[in-house]
Amino acid sequence: MSILLKNGNVVGSQMVSQQNILVENGVIAYLGKDTPEADKVIDLNGLTVLPGLIDMHVHLRDPGFTHKEDIHTGCLAAAAGGVTSIACMPNTNPVTDSVEVLEYILDKAKDAPARVYPVASITEGLKGDQLTDMKRLIQAGAVAFSDDGRPVENAAFLQQAMMEAERLGVKVISHCEDLNIINGGIINKGVVSEKLGLPGMDRTSEDSITAREIAIAAATDTSIHIAHVSTEGSVALIRDAKRRGVKVTAETCPHYFILTESKLLKKDADYRMNPPLREERDRLAVLEGVLDGTLDCIVTDHAPHTAEEKADFVKAPNGVVGLETSLAASLTALYHTGMLSLVELANKMSRTPAKILGIPGGKIAVGKPADLAIVDLDEEWTVYPELLHSKSKNTVFKGRSFRGRVKMTMCRGEIVYDIL
Repeated sequence: MSILLKNGNVVGSQMVSQQNILVENGVIAYLGKDTPEADKVIDLNGLTVLPGLIDMHVHLRDPGFTHKEDIHTGCLAAAAGGVTSIACMPNTNPVTDSVEVLEYILDKAKDAPARVYPVASITEGLKGDQLTDMKRLIQAGAVAFSDDGRPVENAAFLQQAMMEAERLGVKVISHCEDLNIINGGIINKGVVSEKLGLPGMDRTSEDSITAREIAIAAATDTSIHIAHVSTEGSVALIRDAKRRGVKVTAETCPHYFILTESKLLKKDADYRMNPPLREERDRLAVLEGVLDGTLDCIVTDHAPHTAEEKADFVKAPNGVVGLETSLAASLTALYHTGMLSLVELANKMSRTPAKILGIPGGKIAVGKPADLAIVDLDEEWTVYPELLHSKSKNTVFKGRSFRGRVKMTMCRGEIVYDIL
């Protein structure tokens, strides 16, 4: 069935302009001012059309932890947030280190309301002592490699992995954390951890491994992607590396440029994630990194946990959900404040992640996939956890009001979410 989307303000690669979009057979067949015939016509009445978001850092918890989330519910949450492509992290059970697990994920995702791209582990079982067969895993569908959830502690292994990934044309995504420095810390080490009497997660942990990864990339002329940047120091290291021509890219999440560790004073584990919320100077540095291009992508690090798991502030696992709130949070904090244009925001949340991962999407153009997020930029709404589509409700933005709401999402040319 062909669908004509009329009178939408389309976010292109350079500008926003009102155009009509004809969708046929899963792709954009026409883009312009004319009104071609279609089986179904939807008048968008000036709503904004963004390229479907590409979230390159998501934990779908499937296989192994489907009481928290599964591929279907994770993709439902994605669709509600305008996300049409997901890169899912490998810390599942079993770990995504084999062809069999990749086949399971891809088979379960084939009819999901979002595209799912598996990230395979760098080391077998995430144990850090033996590299996976990258070539074979790429052939089975892996788009990148990461031991996310923990670092690759052996620098020699990481260097070998980065060199092999460079040869194969894919990225290594690094979780930058020195576990010896963390030493049982559960929130940012600073004023709040001291006030609460809790072990802290020293920023040196993130900064030192970020520096190590950059040094390896520089010495070997290989690429590295730094995950979930949260510290002032890491931003500075990445900025300097880019100036020197090191092939480094990086991401952060909305909570790192919106919130600080002060939220932890509530002793609510829904505000605990890894890396943790940090100080105001870190928030401002991360924000500056987003604005000046040091940080290339905005992701969610969507990490579902059940209410029971999050009930104990000290013992709860780290992680927060974010697929349904990332666009609204970013529009509110960055676009409506005049800090980023819609084109720049679309680059951070769609075009650049597609380029880094080497996957389709990220652009609204004839012949490109009809993966679209249709948004009312001015609609105000409040985040009520119980209304989220994810199985888990552990959002840092509960009760928070945002300006900008996804009204419809199209993936593969099909409407997968619709509250128009």
